[in-house]
Amino acid sequence: MTAISETDKTILNLIQLDFPIDARPFRVLAEKLDLTEEELIARIQAMKDLQVIRRIGGNFSPDRLGYYSTLCTAKVPEKKIDLFTRTVNMYAGVTHNYMRDHEFNIWFTFIAPSRDQIAESLEEISRQTGVSPILNLPATRVFKISANFKL
Repeated sequence: MTAISETDKTILNLIQLDFPIDARPFRVLAEKLDLTEEELIARIQAMKDLQVIRRIGGNFSPDRLGYYSTLCTAKVPEKKIDLFTRTVNMYAGVTHNYMRDHEFNIWFTFIAPSRDQIAESLEEISRQTGVSPILNLPATRVFKISANFKL
């Protein structure tokens, strides 16, 4: 485990909850933290290099934008995991995927403008990979949690 400085902890807390919408967001953040923009960017890059930060980006509610989202899973044989995940990742609507220790071992989220487009894409993935079935598990009730990590 890599120890991080108190300044870096403050940066992480701030960018999780209050990332500015601005042409120069790192300058805005740096001013709040009494750092230079260059120092802030270097610190963030160092944390990315250490894999403390995986990504920085917005989270949107697909339904409020007129999109549909679903959780999908499949039983993927070990020898097809690379092919399956590469194929799934080629679809712009796939936000992420992960492997679980379960008979349904590959899980991913899919967002698209229509339920039909999701179904068609899942059929394409199945044809391209030979993996079937791919379960489409849309939420019947939405629970939003805040995945913020206070450091």
